Amino acid sequence: MQQEIRFATFNVCNLSQPGAKLYDNLAPLTPADYQAKVLWTAQQLDQLDADVIGLQEVFSMAALRDVLAASRRYREASLSGFDPAPDPLTGEPRPTPQVALVSRLPLAAPAHAYQLFPDGVAMPEGNRDADRFARAPLHAQVLLPDGRVIDVLVIHLKSKRPDYRHGDPGDEAMLYAQANLRSLIRRGTEAVALRALLSQMDRDGRRPRIVLGDFNDTADAVTTTIVMGSGCVGLADEELSGRLFDSNQIQRGRDRLRHVGYTNIHEGHYMTIDHVLVSEEFNPASRFAVGEVIDVTYLNDHLLQARPEASDHGQVLVRVRLYDERRGRERATEM
Repeated sequence: MQQEIRFATFNVCNLSQPGAKLYDNLAPLTPADYQAKVLWTAQQLDQLDADVIGLQEVFSMAALRDVLAASRRYREASLSGFDPAPDPLTGEPRPTPQVALVSRLPLAAPAHAYQLFPDGVAMPEGNRDADRFARAPLHAQVLLPDGRVIDVLVIHLKSKRPDYRHGDPGDEAMLYAQANLRSLIRRGTEAVALRALLSQMDRDGRRPRIVLGDFNDTADAVTTTIVMGSGCVGLADEELSGRLFDSNQIQRGRDRLRHVGYTNIHEGHYMTIDHVLVSEEFNPASRFAVGEVIDVTYLNDHLLQARPEASDHGQVLVRVRLYDERRGRERATEM
C-alpha cells in the first residue's frame, strides 16, 4: 500500500485563455504568451509530483486542461473546479479567479464549491457581495490508498490589494488607508466563514482534513489563526480536536537553522502566504494520528528570475506518511 501521500498548493497567477481581459492594468496573453505559460505551469506541476494539488487564480478551466495535457504526470489526473459564474446583469462571463483541484487519487464524491458564507457570517453593511466568498472554496473528498476518506479544501482568501471604491483616487493617503481596511475586513470575514464551515464539518463527522491554498497572510497572522481554530477548547483528552496545524511547524524534518521557506516577494519582503494546514490526524502529538508530516518543500527559485510566464508565488509541497495498522496500534497504546 502506498504510505507516502504528497499534497501541494500552487497559485498559478492569472491562468487564462489568450486574449482574455482580466484587469485594466494587465495586458491579455498573446498566443505565444499563453503557450509559454501553459508549458511553464505544466513543468512546475511535474516537478511538484504531488498526488493532490490545490490551485488558485484559475480564470479558465479550459486553460488548466491544456496545462494537464502538456504535463507528463497529470494527463490522466482528475480535475475539479468551476469556471467563473456569468454576471447576473449582462450574462457575460466575469473575469474572476477561481480555485481548482488536481488529484491522482480517486475522489469519493464530486467536488463542491461553497459560494455563500454560512449562516451568521456576513460582511459589514455596505460592502459588495457581503454574503459570499470572493473566491469560493472547493471541497473534495479524497480516497486514500488504505480506503480512508479525507476532506481537502482549496482556498484563496482576499488579497492585500487595496479595495478602492469606484472613482476613488489612488494617491490620497486616507482613501488608501480605508481601501486597505476594506481588504482586511473581507479577508477576516472570509477566515471566519471558513472556520464556521470547518466547525460544521466537525459536527457532521470526524474525518482527517487538509486545508491548503493562498491565505494572503502569514501563518501567525490573525486571519490564518482564525482558520486554524486557535483558541478552540476541547475536552482534556481531546485538546487538539477541531484545530488545524501548519505543516511547516509540525514537520518531522524541520531544520530551524536552515529554513528558507517563502512563497512571495513583495516590496523586497520575503513572506510565506501559501500554506498547507492539516488536522490532528496528521499531527503526531495527537492520539488520533493516522500519519505525520515528514517534510515541507518550497519551490521558489523562479521568484528571483522574473520570467513573465512564471507565477509570482512559490509552491508548497508537503509529504505525509500514513501509519500502517501496527504502528497505529502502537501509538494508541503509547498515548
